[in-house]
Amino acid sequence: MSVEAEKDEYKDKYKVLRLETDAGVPWNTITAQLAATGENTLSVLAEWDEGGRSYMDITVSESGYPQVADALSKWDTVKQALVSDPVLRLHLDGKIEVVPKTPIRSREDLSCAYTPGVARISTAIHRNPSLAYSFTIKRNTVAIVTDGSAVLGLGDIGPLAAMPVMEGKAMLFKQLAGVDAFPICLNTRDPDEIVETVKRISPAFGGINLEDISSPRCFEIERRLTEELDIPVFHDDQHGTAVVLLAGLMNAVKVVGKTLKDCKIVICGIGAAGVACTKMLLSAGAKQIIGVDRQGAIVREQVYEREIWNWYAQNTNPDLEKRGLANVIKDADIFVGLSGPGALKAEDIRNMRNDPIVFALANPVPEIYPEEATGLVRVMATGRSDYPNQINNVLCFPGLFRGILDCRAISITDKMKLSAAEAIASVVEEHELHEGYIIPSIFNPKVVERVREAVSRAAGES
Repeated sequence: MSVEAEKDEYKDKYKVLRLETDAGVPWNTITAQLAATGENTLSVLAEWDEGGRSYMDITVSESGYPQVADALSKWDTVKQALVSDPVLRLHLDGKIEVVPKTPIRSREDLSCAYTPGVARISTAIHRNPSLAYSFTIKRNTVAIVTDGSAVLGLGDIGPLAAMPVMEGKAMLFKQLAGVDAFPICLNTRDPDEIVETVKRISPAFGGINLEDISSPRCFEIERRLTEELDIPVFHDDQHGTAVVLLAGLMNAVKVVGKTLKDCKIVICGIGAAGVACTKMLLSAGAKQIIGVDRQGAIVREQVYEREIWNWYAQNTNPDLEKRGLANVIKDADIFVGLSGPGALKAEDIRNMRNDPIVFALANPVPEIYPEEATGLVRVMATGRSDYPNQINNVLCFPGLFRGILDCRAISITDKMKLSAAEAIASVVEEHELHEGYIIPSIFNPKVVERVREAVSRAAGES
């Protein structure tokens, strides 16, 4: 049976039940009784409270459903309903697979694909290792490496729970840019072990995409791998965010008639993404950037435990502005949020300069919702797909890796990242630019091609 047919039969294999009861009823008592039915595929998907009621979604097999439904019927306070769950259906048995490019139908096919014919190819690569790019998957394959310590907005959920996210990224690599990517989810938090593991598996890959590794370890891991490998290494949470942010700001300042070098920019949240975005903006000519974290503005008069913050202090905040966000945002032109929900208030925006630009990128809940900023902000962007101007890493990494794999780059330079940002921004034509359209859709086919061309060209120049 094909994968598509198997997924079409999802409803015949599993059922999703939504249970509803009074708030405070112990779900563990109910699930214990359900487990006693012998239904060993029963799984709890989610629990939540809403409007004074408690809800729980569970999944059960088709064969075990009658027994579970019968057990539930004995609880007078519990309502049950079958629900459709497209998310589960999509993830059934994983979202990616490995398939052969050429079928093996005969002994001759077998002798070419495997022994004895394959020995000729192995011998040639042994004599000339660069031939691996011509005769193996190395030329088009990327490892998506994570330790599961900073996954989406979920935090440290571990490598196993990170797998669905990494699979999704592999899907995007393939569909948008034709790049074969595979999740490598490591069961360690030790930077030395991560670096050593990636080095040992690197012969099979043409590039390394680091993903969802917490700060500050991610800085050391990327630096060491970049120095010790002869293939490009890219931490997408840092640099992918920075590239797309810069692309959006390039167009946003055009809309309001300003330039980046003349703007006062406040960045809230100085983790991996905040540092990378600052470096990109400095490379693009920005002069006045102030970083703010929970401790307040980062200033060069102070010595920080995080080494990267000491670098940050020496390269930003030229006027030595101090205290928290409410103070430093006064007379700012641009706010970039890479922090958490509710960090920006309407009153803060009122204290910004005319035609303020606000990029509230915390996900899924932004620093301020667009509805709260209506009438106060000239250009607004978020990280969400349900609002205009979504700043999404997917605009960067497929085309960037397509470009570096095509030209066999051994590293990724600032020039290549800057070129990628300019390419993304260029997809929105001058006559199309307006407050609600400063960044292209991830489904715009021009994005990957322009980024690929720009990155390849920049690699050649450097």
